[in-house]
Amino acid sequence: MPSLGTARRPVLLGLRIMQWISSVIAMGIFSYLIHKNPHGTHLIYNEVISVLSVVFFLPAFASAFMPSTLSKYVVPIDLIFSYLWLTSFIFTSQDFNYGSCSFAEAPGVSCSKKHAAQAFTFLAFIFTFFALCTEVLDRWVDNPEPTTTREKHDGRGPLDAPVQSA
Repeated sequence: MPSLGTARRPVLLGLRIMQWISSVIAMGIFSYLIHKNPHGTHLIYNEVISVLSVVFFLPAFASAFMPSTLSKYVVPIDLIFSYLWLTSFIFTSQDFNYGSCSFAEAPGVSCSKKHAAQAFTFLAFIFTFFALCTEVLDRWVDNPEPTTTREKHDGRGPLDAPVQSA
């Protein structure tokens, strides 16, 4: 069966681009919300996650071109950040969808900006999750680790066979 790894490379690169763009947009929106209300702990958490994502997702772009080298580093980063983005999405959902949106975190900011922050948080999560799945599929399904070679012995038979008396 031919390898599908080369067909997944453009998909993985597209996911990485969308992942990074969503993180950058979320970072910008959360920066604006923090500027309007610097005391929101969930806003600060979301800002920290988005800033860290923008930094840590940069090496992931190269994983589409050098999968065997970078996958072992990118997969744990994607796994961790998928949970962090999911938590961020839960926080934004709790903050902006419970009660009146106008009086939620960062009062005075329009609800459309708050819902945009929620949407890009979800997009960052889902693109991170899909990139993780694609990376794992590419790394461990199409490119399995090479098997170890058997050690050489003196040719008397298998090493785990019972000893034959002569």
